[in-house]
Amino acid sequence: MAITAAQVKELREMTGAGMMDCKKALTATDGDMDKAVEFLREKGLATAQKKASRIAAEGLCRTVVSEDGKSAVVVEVNAETDFVAKNEKFQGYVGEVAAQALTTTAADIDAFLAEPWALDTTKTVKEALAAQIAVIGENMNIRRFTQVKEENGFVASYIHMGGKIGVLVDVETDVVNDAVKEMAKNVAMQCAALKPLYTNRSEISEEYIAHEKEILMAQIQNDPKESQKPEKVIQGMINGRINKELKEICLLDQVYVKAEDGKQSVSNYVAQVAKENGANITIKGFVRYETGEGIQKKEENFAEEVAKQMAGN
Repeated sequence: MAITAAQVKELREMTGAGMMDCKKALTATDGDMDKAVEFLREKGLATAQKKASRIAAEGLCRTVVSEDGKSAVVVEVNAETDFVAKNEKFQGYVGEVAAQALTTTAADIDAFLAEPWALDTTKTVKEALAAQIAVIGENMNIRRFTQVKEENGFVASYIHMGGKIGVLVDVETDVVNDAVKEMAKNVAMQCAALKPLYTNRSEISEEYIAHEKEILMAQIQNDPKESQKPEKVIQGMINGRINKELKEICLLDQVYVKAEDGKQSVSNYVAQVAKENGANITIKGFVRYETGEGIQKKEENFAEEVAKQMAGN
C-alpha cells in the first residue's frame, strides 16, 4: 500500500524517529501504526510508544477535595477551542461538574450523565450539559471522572497550568500536619511534571516486563557489536536497562524533582518526611489527568470541506 506523508508525520511525532526511518517502518508493516512503532523500537530508533500523548482536545481538568480531606475527585470536561476553555462561564461550569462528581454514586460516565443535575433536578447531567452547549456555542463533553477516598489519611490534589493537568494522590498516614501535607503536594507536583505510569513496581505485570525484554533483546541483536557479547553479559545489560526504565515510569522510584543532590528518590523523600514527623506514611496511589490525552484531532482539509458544502454534500 502507498504510505502517505501524513502517516510519516504522525509516526515521527509519536516516536521522534527520522523521516526515512518512519517511512521504512510503515512500508514494512503495511501502514499499521502500532506495528511501525514496535518496528522502530526493535531497531533502537524509537525510545517509547507515545500514542497517548497525541493531545488534540481542549478543555479543563478540575479537582475537588472534601472538607475533611478524605475524599476527592478529578474530572475532565472538553471543549472545541482553547478560547472557550479560558472562558469564565465554562470554567464555572467545570467546577459545578466536579462538585457533583465528588459525591456521585455513579460507577461510570454514562451513569453520571443520566443522574439528576444537582443545581436543577428537573434535568439530567446530560441535559444540563446540552443547555450549556447552547449558551456557550461550542460542542462540549464531560469525558471522565475518578474519585479517590482515604479514611486512614487524606487525598492531596494539584492543578497545573490552570487546568491542563489535574492530579490526586492517595496518602495513608497516621500524622496529618503542614509538613506532611506539603510532602503530599510535592508528590502530586512530581506526578504532573514527570508523568509516571505506576505508583510502584508491584503494579507492573510480568507480561509488560517480558515484552520490554523482547524489545531490548531485538535492539541488541540488531547491533553487530553488542550481539557478539556473552549471553550472561547480554542478560545483565537487559536487566540494567529494564531497571532504568522502571525508575522512570514508577512514581516512587523516580528521582525526586526537588532533590538537592539530584539523586534522592521519591520513596526516600517520603520516608525522610515520615521520620522527621514521627509518622507512618504510604503513598497508595495517584490519578493523573491531562486534558485531551489520547484524543486524536480530526484533520480537516479546508478546501475540500468548502468544495463538499458547495456540492451540497
